[in-house]
Amino acid sequence: MTVADIKKTAEQKMAKSIEAFKGELQKIRTGRAHPGILDQVQVEYYGSMVPISQVANVSLLDARTISVQPWEKGLAPKIEKAIRESDLGLNPAAQGDLLRVPMPALTEERRRELTKVVRGAGEDCKVAVRNLRRDANEHLKKLLKDKLVTEDEERRAQDDIQKLTDRTVAEVDRLVQGKEGEIMAV
Repeated sequence: MTVADIKKTAEQKMAKSIEAFKGELQKIRTGRAHPGILDQVQVEYYGSMVPISQVANVSLLDARTISVQPWEKGLAPKIEKAIRESDLGLNPAAQGDLLRVPMPALTEERRRELTKVVRGAGEDCKVAVRNLRRDANEHLKKLLKDKLVTEDEERRAQDDIQKLTDRTVAEVDRLVQGKEGEIMAV
């Protein structure tokens, strides 16, 4: 493994950490509705559990209401039950085949809890990024020990990896602040 390989691998893994963090943030709901909230809700469909998006059309009716239109007639009660039993705190209302899922307004206390959850997820992502930095630095030290690179090359590569880590941590902080702003906006 060369110095360039180590840098490239660290950069790719840090980018994956950021993407995973963004996915985590999308699961945390704000006061506004968005169809992605229902992504983790599973419905029983012919004996197997599948996401709602695979058995129904999920869209927005307005800023606070999600509509779920099942593709098969008999699925509406199962979808309604799955949404109700999920840990999202949502209460769907059936109108014929269409399910309306109103988003309740967040209380001040719940908003504060959600910001703590966002900060915790941000810290977890930063820890993962720092672990990637440590792994990359260990690889560099091994190359130095095996006399495959000079001390100057190793030092320069460590500096580059530190700069990459700093940029990634700054990106995580930016994402956390953006999500907190979204949550606290009334």
